[in-house]
Amino acid sequence: MSSAFSSVRRIAATVLVAGAIVSAAALPASAHDGDRHHQQRPRVEISRVQADSPGRDDRSNRSLNSEWVEITNTTREGINLRGWTLRDSDGNRYRFDNVRIAGRATIRMHTGNGRDTRTDLFQDRRNYVWDNGSDTATLRDDRGRTVDTETWGRRR
Repeated sequence: MSSAFSSVRRIAATVLVAGAIVSAAALPASAHDGDRHHQQRPRVEISRVQADSPGRDDRSNRSLNSEWVEITNTTREGINLRGWTLRDSDGNRYRFDNVRIAGRATIRMHTGNGRDTRTDLFQDRRNYVWDNGSDTATLRDDRGRTVDTETWGRRR
């Protein structure tokens, strides 16, 4: 009788272990399917925006450069942004040249004129790009795929 009981226990244990393995494998897939809003963090993201430069909007280079967008590489590896674009809702677009952003680094994209460095880039514009009240910044890769967007205010 103990031999039959032992066999039943082994079979039951095997079934329980197999069920646990199947459940563990299926859980992440089913959890992902039900939560479409929880997407993987982008490798490169728009991390901060200062659309309204402090002080008067007098179109001085200082005021224009106080309007900026920060872009952060969230990975450990450097990424070349050649061909990527940053665009506003009105269609103003900046195309990145041979810009490399280091791993876990942030670059600040200023609107006005200046000398590009490892941490600061300049669009060399003479007019403001980002609307103070509401706008959307869209970052696209070199294939035109949207990588990240940042929206503020209310669009009509």
